[in-house]
Order: sequence, then structure tokens, then C-alpha cells
Amino acid sequence: MRYAQWVLYFGNFKLSETVVVSWIIMAGLIIASYFLTRNLKLVPTSKVQIMLEFVIKSIANLVTDTMGEKTIKRMPNMIPYLGSLFFFFACSNLIGLLGFKSPTTDVDTTLAWSLITIFLLYYAGIKFRGLSYFKDLMEPIPLMLPLNLVGEIARPISLTFRPFGNILGGSVIMGLLYSFLGYVSELIPGISIPIGQLIIPVPLHLYFDMFAGVLQAFIFVMLTMVFVGSAAETE
Repeated sequence: MRYAQWVLYFGNFKLSETVVVSWIIMAGLIIASYFLTRNLKLVPTSKVQIMLEFVIKSIANLVTDTMGEKTIKRMPNMIPYLGSLFFFFACSNLIGLLGFKSPTTDVDTTLAWSLITIFLLYYAGIKFRGLSYFKDLMEPIPLMLPLNLVGEIARPISLTFRPFGNILGGSVIMGLLYSFLGYVSELIPGISIPIGQLIIPVPLHLYFDMFAGVLQAFIFVMLTMVFVGSAAETE
């Protein structure tokens, strides 16, 4: 497990690398949102606005179809939240391509996202179904209560360690590969530049940093929608 590294100090107050990189990602998303939305018109005339409307509409349709129209009508903020979570999650995984430590490789980050999902799950269950929501813990028979409680405890653990393990595993593999390629380059006489480190890791970066990073973000958002939507079902 990778522990937080302190990079900024203000007296006794310390900021970890994870927090600093997360702030950089948030600042980048805020700046991008500002410049992409500052000249919006009622009738789109630019390709940028058309693209933005397509992306937002696609996210809204996906969330609505997954969670149900009734749930979204009573919890409309789920659409912007899940959209923001996906972009932040994906950027957190992709920022490793720029040489930064991905916040997802810190278990504190994925734990915080998982706890938000669990809070929304219970909030939706109580909001839609009242305290009767907890009766599901004794379904199909009361003897299943201990097993169902174990399942409830396992849910945030699974949500936390699935993205953490996948992203951290990829970063560890890439680190070992770079070390190995650097060692091999030193064994070749007359070569001062580790050429292998510039070419060979590219396909793996495409998989671990881009494909797997975006995929884990999508899976986490989908699980959040399924869990919260299921908790809000009244029929």
C-alpha cells in the first residue's frame, strides 16, 4: 500500500502529494469548464457547444436510464454529481501520464469516494422508503440478517479497493518496467540514453493509464448509480 507523501509545509500544517495533485486536477477542470461554457447560446452555433450539449445529454440519459426517472426527479443533483465524479476520477487516473502521482493510488481518495456513495445509498433509501428500507436486511428470512450485514460492510470495502488496486497495480508494473529497461540500457555499451524507456512502455501506458483508468472511472460511477438506484426503488 502506498502511503501519503508530504510535499507542502505551512508550520505544523502539512499537505500530501495526493491533496496537491487533486487540487491541480480540480483547478484544471474548473478552468476548462469556464472557458468552454462562457459563450453559450440558446441555439448552439459553435462546434464546442454542440459537443458539450452532446456530452451532457449523454450523461443525463445514462444516469436517468440506470437510476430511473422517478429517482432522478427527486434527486436531480445526481446527474451533475455523477458527471463531475466521472471526469474527476478519469483525470485522476490519466494525470499519471504527465508525471504526477495519481490520487487514485492513495487509498484515502477511493475511500472518500466510496463513503460518499454509501451515504447517498442510505440517504436515497430512507428518503424514498423511510426506515422500512432497513427491512431488506432481513430478506428473504430474518436469519439472513448477519449475512446481509456482512454484505453491507463489504460494499464500501469493495468500492474502495477495486479502483485503488487496479490503478496502483498498473503504476507498480510501469515502475518496475522502467527500472528494468534502464538497467538493460546500462548494459549496452555506447548508449547513454535509455531508448527502450521511450518506446517499449507506450502500449502499456495506453492500457494502464488510459484504457484501464477511464474504465475504472466508468465502473465506479456505474456501481454508484446501481447502488443508489436500487436503494431508491419503491416497487
